[in-house]
Amino acid sequence: MIIGLTGGIGSGKTTVANLFLEFDNVAVYFADVEAKNLMNTSSTIKSKITKAFGKESYINNQLNRSFISNLVFRDKDKLQILNTIVHPEVKKHFQNFIINNQDKKYIIYENAILFESKSNLICDFIISVFVDVNTRIKRVLLRDKFTREEAKSRIKSQWLEDKKVLQSNYLITNYDISKTKNQVKRIHNILTKKAV
Repeated sequence: MIIGLTGGIGSGKTTVANLFLEFDNVAVYFADVEAKNLMNTSSTIKSKITKAFGKESYINNQLNRSFISNLVFRDKDKLQILNTIVHPEVKKHFQNFIINNQDKKYIIYENAILFESKSNLICDFIISVFVDVNTRIKRVLLRDKFTREEAKSRIKSQWLEDKKVLQSNYLITNYDISKTKNQVKRIHNILTKKAV
């Protein structure tokens, strides 16, 4: 069983994914982390990114993240191009992860752009992590050392929260870690029964 886990930047979906990892019978695939790894290791992705965005895309064979971020988070078309290059490779990589984790009750597929990349179509159920936009901005400013404008630009590049929430089976509000843990535990109990 595949469970999509999503939420906007700064919502705390990685924190929630790590809470699910505490259960022995659950595997978690971090799509954002794997996408970053693949952008540095996949020759297919590297050649396509270089072709699309130029030689400056890589420095010493590593992705020039600030260069790419400046391009794609200011231009939705360029972001779309990047996603079309990276996400098919992430999906292939995820298929191997599924094969290697067949012994688990279910697999969490953590992805910030689950709906935008149409990865929701491979999920049996979807969980959205939610906090209000001001909390998200504060968290992003603290964590990523972005300017307020950069944080807002990243938020604008993703689907609106209410659109995600409406298409999700479960919602976790992530303001207080102990309450978040309780919500994760409750959803885990429900999913474990469904995975029989």
